[in-house]
Amino acid sequence: MQTDPSMKSVGTPAPTTRSRPGTDGSRTHTSADRTMRAMASTIALRVTQPGPHADACLARAEEVFHDVERACSRFDPASALARANVEPDRWHDVPATMAAAVQESARAHVATEGLFDPRIIDALLAWGYDRSLPFVQGDVLRCVSTPLGTTSLSGPDADAPWRPQVVGQGGTWRVHLGGHPIDLGGIGKGLAVRRAAAELAGAGRGYLVNAGGDCACGGIGPDGGGWRVGVEAPIGVQGLVLVLAVTDTGCATSSVRVRRWLAGGEPVHHIVDPRTRRPGGDGLLAVTVVAPDPAWSEVWSKSLFLTGRAGIRARADELGLAAAWVDDAGDVGTSTAMDPMVIWRAPRV
Repeated sequence: MQTDPSMKSVGTPAPTTRSRPGTDGSRTHTSADRTMRAMASTIALRVTQPGPHADACLARAEEVFHDVERACSRFDPASALARANVEPDRWHDVPATMAAAVQESARAHVATEGLFDPRIIDALLAWGYDRSLPFVQGDVLRCVSTPLGTTSLSGPDADAPWRPQVVGQGGTWRVHLGGHPIDLGGIGKGLAVRRAAAELAGAGRGYLVNAGGDCACGGIGPDGGGWRVGVEAPIGVQGLVLVLAVTDTGCATSSVRVRRWLAGGEPVHHIVDPRTRRPGGDGLLAVTVVAPDPAWSEVWSKSLFLTGRAGIRARADELGLAAAWVDDAGDVGTSTAMDPMVIWRAPRV
């Protein structure tokens, strides 16, 4: 997913203030920008027409991502999540950031009727995704791992809904993961986008948070209006398939564009269907959801992906979700709620 064209390049971690030529040759629409790497993504932050505290707001927004990564990364053995995953059947003292991520994940598990299930980590581990892999767009990695047919959620409550427990008192938090390790990567990033957007909301006339395709934007965009979001083609075709006009909202795309590999000789990707313990989304390559909360944009994009090509339109319309998708034939679909946001579609080749 791309936002306004000026966000395509990656700059330095320090904030910079830029201006653009106006129609009369004057310099208008200043912005303050900051980019960095966190959570296996390039994070781009922007404040349009920044106020006097914009740099401080950008610094706090950047720290949000590092805070979530320290708490919720499954790849860092020192993170709170990694330590809890070692013994998921007992209580753990955790930072507030991880407690909030577990609580939100539990709500998402209920709201999606189990399609959002952080316990799919067992399948990812079995397929060789036990570390941060060097994914490259267009490439398929090869991993030595367990064949797909042998992965399953084990334990006495394997078929039961996930019910973690979170207790907070006096500023301290304790979490019980419900007996199974979990992955908080996707929703963790969505929650980081939510928190970073809150830090930037008063920094200027507008703001953008773009965390590897999970976005939040508000106020005035770089050209004086709202924000434009480009939905990228997932596989095989360069460029955009849609451009959306949005503001004061979140947006997320779940796609097999990058995170796909061979496990046990079979093609897999990171969007696992908890009902089958196999790669999900039959017939789909990418799903984009626009929703007020970026964390829930992430939740619903993955859940809709798992409905597959045959059921996605009906499910998106049933839930009233603004969704767009690309199937494996290259066709682009949009839900009823998404149609008013589309300002450009790629011509069908």
